[in-house]
Amino acid sequence: MATKIRLQRGGRKGYAFYRIVIADVRAPRDGRFTEKIGTYNPNTNPATVDLNFDRALYWVETGAQPTDTVRNILKREGVYLMKHLRGGVKKGAFDEATAQAKFEAWKADKEKGLEQIRENDAKSKKEAYVKNLEAEKKTNEAIAKKVADKKAALAAEKAESEASETEVSETPVEETPTEA
Repeated sequence: MATKIRLQRGGRKGYAFYRIVIADVRAPRDGRFTEKIGTYNPNTNPATVDLNFDRALYWVETGAQPTDTVRNILKREGVYLMKHLRGGVKKGAFDEATAQAKFEAWKADKEKGLEQIRENDAKSKKEAYVKNLEAEKKTNEAIAKKVADKKAALAAEKAESEASETEVSETPVEETPTEA
């Protein structure tokens, strides 16, 4: 039986979520599968992968062919590196402890890189937030200045109209005597 390691789609419309499965090549995409070895969620940043590493390594070593996307996922998780290191152990190039040490060093370096990416992302988001906040403060100050100028103009106009009314009422109006 020819087997493939591929993605089985789930989730809702516009929000895909995938299972990483071992399936017969003749089975439909979302059909029957032999074993589920993990999940893949491309909707998060970075994409979330939950993988049963030992089972994935077993299936890769027994000849299951992954699709292109799954191959990239497995490379990112280190399955192909471990396969390569185990091949070196079988050939006698180094022992199992050295292979495990190399894998752990690679994994630590990869985790360090991912952490750096997360920190840079958080830092850029914070800088963008501060920049937007400053721009909003400037906009609010400009609006407040316009409102204050408008209120001052209205107050001056009101004071001027009151002053003109008082001038009109203070001017003596000569009354003419009426004949009775």
